[in-house]
Amino acid sequence: QVLLAESGGGLVQPGGSLRLSCAASGFTFSIYAMSWYRQAPGKERELVASITSGGGSTNYADSVKGRFTISRDDAKNTVYLQMNNLQPADTGIYYCHARRIVNVLWGQGTQVTVSS
Repeated sequence: QVLLAESGGGLVQPGGSLRLSCAASGFTFSIYAMSWYRQAPGKERELVASITSGGGSTNYADSVKGRFTISRDDAKNTVYLQMNNLQPADTGIYYCHARRIVNVLWGQGTQVTVSS
């Protein structure tokens, strides 16, 4: 069964940190590019960060550059998103995304709420 399972979301105060994890199963994780998207209430889903297969290249939305770091561990079939200095604007549902050519997979999402 193909599955992307996110974890690590929660409630955090402004300036705090969270690390999201996405565990993959049922497909060859290492050959897929992986990304994190988020969707804030009333807004469209947006790309937050991506990492190529092999991890040689990463890309970030301007709004998270310098604060978020995406990484992957192919031995554990897992992609991570380290989020530092979180702000209320970072609130939303964070989704894990896998892509190889025309094959696209989505996780069910994990809620991140930044509030005092």
